[in-house]
Amino acid sequence: MTARLEIDLGAIADNWRYLAGLSKGETAAVVKADSYGLGAAQVAPVLAQAGCKTFFTAHLAEAVALRPLVPQARILVLNGLAPHAAAEFIAHDLTPALVSLQDLSVWRAAAARLERKLAAVLHLETGMNRLALGKRELAALHEDRTQLDGVAVEMVMTHLLAADAPEDARNQRQLQDFLAMAARFPGAKRSIANSPGIFLGADFHLDLTRPGAALYGLNPSPAQPHRMRPVVRLSAPILQIRDIQRGETVGYGASWTALRPSQIATIGVGYADGLHRTLSNRGTAYFDDTPVPLVGRVSMDLAIFDVTDVPANPGDPLVLLDARRGADELADAAGTIGYEILTSLGRRYQRRYINA
Repeated sequence: MTARLEIDLGAIADNWRYLAGLSKGETAAVVKADSYGLGAAQVAPVLAQAGCKTFFTAHLAEAVALRPLVPQARILVLNGLAPHAAAEFIAHDLTPALVSLQDLSVWRAAAARLERKLAAVLHLETGMNRLALGKRELAALHEDRTQLDGVAVEMVMTHLLAADAPEDARNQRQLQDFLAMAARFPGAKRSIANSPGIFLGADFHLDLTRPGAALYGLNPSPAQPHRMRPVVRLSAPILQIRDIQRGETVGYGASWTALRPSQIATIGVGYADGLHRTLSNRGTAYFDDTPVPLVGRVSMDLAIFDVTDVPANPGDPLVLLDARRGADELADAAGTIGYEILTSLGRRYQRRYINA
């Protein structure tokens, strides 16, 4: 009996339409990490059909796999341009986000070989200090504009570091710094807003927003009401129910002890499937409408729940994720974020896509 992961493609499309309706500019879609673990091969064509024309991936290999699925779309690759990757970018009509002067040099040389301009995005550093062109590199470009020869800068972008905290003053500082930097590239589109950035207000929308997490049902701005439709439902059938006596222990390390005669149910989902080990003795699932506690340690392939107070039988499903308890709530219990919950979901589930 296999656990089932149900993914609502219609809800993902509706979430994109909702976010697109908030901005006067273009709304892209971030489909990196296999659409946050939910399946880019299924998600991207549905988003394209909904009207999305621009997609972001993190890695070149993700973009190459995506190209035949959305042949008319613009695909942007966030993680820069490896020294020998230019030919593959060009062959698959992919646009790199250039993050260093070295990236620029590689792309400029490719343009010279082809004797035509090549489109690019410049990722500008405004506070993340992660992967971007900083002020020193921009000064070097200002002094020597020939470094942009052959490069058509279609867009400049940056990444907010605290967008999920609307009251954080660094959001406005980043916006102002970015606008000042972007002014050096007249005619280039500007993008700063990720999912939580969209909810900072219209000033942050600029020419293109690039939601990711919000598309997949995560709450992009915890300080505000959750507006996104739930996307995933994860359930697992009970493999076995055991009667245990008061004082008996459960699982590795005997970390849970029954305080009464109990019935415990085992399901075939463990940390190899994205049910984090940190949920040991603190997670819950649903039997019908009743929450049941996870007891003992989560192991690689199995987890155990106390079903003493519900009429459960082998084969009955326990629900781990749905509209009542989404990835954000499960993440709170696990001590992480919903992004990690979704991207950790394993490949052993029976996946079912609905409302395509």
